[in-house]
Amino acid sequence: MTCKREVEVAVISDVHLGTYGCHAKELLKYLKSIKPKMLILNGDIIDVWQFSKRYWPETHMKVVRKLMKFVAEGVPVYYLTGNHDELLRKFADMHLGAFHLQNKLVLQLDGNKAWFFHGDIFDVTMQHSKWLAKLGAVGYDSLILLNSFVNWCLKLVGREKMSFSKKVKAQFKDAVKFINSFEQTAAELAAQNNYKYVVCGHIHQPEMREVDTAYGPVTYLNSGDWVENLTALEYNAKAWTVFKYDQKDFEIDEVEEGILSDGEDLHSKLDINILLKKIKLEIV
Repeated sequence: MTCKREVEVAVISDVHLGTYGCHAKELLKYLKSIKPKMLILNGDIIDVWQFSKRYWPETHMKVVRKLMKFVAEGVPVYYLTGNHDELLRKFADMHLGAFHLQNKLVLQLDGNKAWFFHGDIFDVTMQHSKWLAKLGAVGYDSLILLNSFVNWCLKLVGREKMSFSKKVKAQFKDAVKFINSFEQTAAELAAQNNYKYVVCGHIHQPEMREVDTAYGPVTYLNSGDWVENLTALEYNAKAWTVFKYDQKDFEIDEVEEGILSDGEDLHSKLDINILLKKIKLEIV
C-alpha cells in the first residue's frame, strides 16, 4: 500500500454528490491518498437541490463513508454549508465528536487568521432569485452530462477533452467580471477583519492569489470543485497549495484501505452504525 501524504489542512468544496457531474471516484482516490490533521468541507458537498433516490451510485456512498471514517479516527471534519446544501443551515453549530456542522469557520494558522465560508452570500442571484439559481443548477448539470458524452467520443478518436462550461464562461464578459468581483469582495471583507487568508468555494474556480485592498493585502483562495476542475486546497509548512487531480498519479486503484479488504463482500464494508456508535462514545 502506498504511503499517505500528511496534510495539515485539506479543503474541498462543490463536490455535488448526487449529480451526474460529480467525480466521486476521483475524489475517493484523493481522500484515500492523504492523511489530514484537519478536513474542511467548504459547501455544496451533497447537492440537496438536485438530490434524487434514483441517482445515488455506490461511489458517492463510498465518499460519505470515507468522510465518516475520518471522523471516527478523530480527524476534525468541518462541514461548512453552501447553497446547494442550505437545508443543513438550520442545524448549524452542531458538534458530534470530531464532526462540526457550521456556516463559517475562523482558524489560527501559524499566527495568521484564516476565514472559511462557501461564498454564496456574494451571489446576487442566490439572494434575490433563488428559483433562477436552481434552474441554472439543473442546466449546468445537464451541460456537464452532455459534456461527458462528448468527451467520451473525443477520447475514442484520440482527441483532447474539452469543457463546455469553461468555454461558455470565457465567452461572456459578465461571467469573468462576476468572478473578479467575487474575489475582490471576499478579500476586502477579510482585510477589514484582519484575516490573512479568505477561503471560498461556490464559483468552481480554483485560485490562489494575493489581493490588494484598502485595508492591506489578503491571500484569496478557492478550492475549485470536483465536477470539472477536480481540485483541493492543502496547507502545509505555513504555505497553501492548490492540488490538481491527475489520473497518472492514481493509476493503481488500490482496495479501499480500512473499508474493504480483499475477499470481503459488499455487506462487510464499514458499517455507518458502527461509526455513529464511535462518535457517541467520543461525546460521552
